[in-house]
Amino acid sequence: LSVTSVEDPVIMSKIRQNLRQKHARHIADLRAYYDSEIHSLKQQLEASHKTASSEDLKKINQNLADRYYFCNLYVLNRCDQLDAALNEASARIKALENKNNMLEKQVADWRERFFAVSNTSKVLQERIEEMRTNNKEKDNTISRLKSRLKDLEEAFEKAYKLSDNKNTRLKEENKMFQNLLGEYESLGKEHERVKDTLNATENKLLDANTQISDLKR
Repeated sequence: LSVTSVEDPVIMSKIRQNLRQKHARHIADLRAYYDSEIHSLKQQLEASHKTASSEDLKKINQNLADRYYFCNLYVLNRCDQLDAALNEASARIKALENKNNMLEKQVADWRERFFAVSNTSKVLQERIEEMRTNNKEKDNTISRLKSRLKDLEEAFEKAYKLSDNKNTRLKEENKMFQNLLGEYESLGKEHERVKDTLNATENKLLDANTQISDLKR
């Protein structure tokens, strides 16, 4: 029997039933055999009564008594051995059933942990994808701001070269430039924070995938 078959409660129940049946058949066979022997000996004794002397009858009687005693002793010893074997098998079956129940509990616990880690990994993956999308959009926004900043710088330099009398306009453009520069710096800081958050989330996802791999093994 394989280990899996031996630890199956249904198979173990069948094994116990088969052992009991074999035990009962064996004892019945022994009793039938020795009953037949006793009956044969009785027939021999009855036949010898007619021909044997009193001394011979005593010897035959004693011989029969001895054989009967040893037969009964053998049957009792054999029954004790079979009972001991049956008790040992029952104890082994009980231990295997307890072990099987413990393994089933462990499997159920590992299954729950695996599902929990899988769900966590899925959520982290979705968050990473969302953060990547947001980060990409912010990268595009930063690129557009850079382009606008470059255009404003060029316009500012051009306006400065064209006339010194356009101070008001230059101040307004400078103010716009400063505002745009501040917005660019703010977006740059936000971009760095998003990158840090994305790296941390990717590390969590890597830990979750490692834990999933361990649980699968």
